[in-house]
Amino acid sequence: MSPVRQGAPGTTRVCPHCRQTILESASICPACRHHLRFGPGAKEGAHASISALRVEGRIEHPDVGEPWEYSVLLSIRNGSGVEITRHIAGVGVMHPSDRRSFTIAVEVFKPESAAPRAETRSGR
Repeated sequence: MSPVRQGAPGTTRVCPHCRQTILESASICPACRHHLRFGPGAKEGAHASISALRVEGRIEHPDVGEPWEYSVLLSIRNGSGVEITRHIAGVGVMHPSDRRSFTIAVEVFKPESAAPRAETRSGR
């Protein structure tokens, strides 16, 4: 569909199907799972990924009481603890006896076009 892009690691683009911001190197959108390009190197699993984090949880509203409202918030911080991004992934309401489950997953991979990272320290 689209040619393989050779941008710098971390470069983003918008998925033409769901309009989410994704990595330019993605051949499949992680949000809507649409294939973004076809041909060599574009098949699912073309990038070897590591599941670096996966957390699952569930909340349950008691059988009685007032409705609860909730917000699902994602915050990403760098190694110094400085917040890089903050995003509300969803909001909703729970009525008595309602249940919700949540999963957060972080996968990391090396894009095929990534060049080795330059050494930043002097005196190796």
